[in-house]
Amino acid sequence: MIETNRLKIYPASRETMERSIETQTDDELKTAYTEMLNGCLNCPDQWEWYAMWMIESKDGRHIGDLCFKGLSPNGVTEIGYGILDEYQNNGYATEAVKGVLKWAFSHPEVIAVEAEAEAENTASRRVLEKCGFRPNGIIGEEGPRYSISRSSAE
Repeated sequence: MIETNRLKIYPASRETMERSIETQTDDELKTAYTEMLNGCLNCPDQWEWYAMWMIESKDGRHIGDLCFKGLSPNGVTEIGYGILDEYQNNGYATEAVKGVLKWAFSHPEVIAVEAEAEAENTASRRVLEKCGFRPNGIIGEEGPRYSISRSSAE
């Protein structure tokens, strides 16, 4: 578990991910959660690199989730994150991303973390910038890609 000033962030169990898939009404999120669970089941020794991570306030309120999208052999991982509407604009995403970056870079095999943010999603782009990510000139499926390396995070 990762703890920040206001948050607890931890990888979800299989049961929690299955429940999230079953109750999800957004097809895109349902697909993403299914991919996460499949990654966990296919690579159980790398559960944390595929699981949905729960973001909770210290008093136990669920405020969002995030994920890593596996860990490549060259030491690069990608993150995605989302904060529930009623908890947005409180700095939770920035706090959560900073917390998981510290965790990711505590693993010596991780050399960089990447993320994508749709061009019109200024809030997400701002979170990435506050956390030290910089555009890397690549356009991914969800928009411009950003990255942060171990050396720039230290």
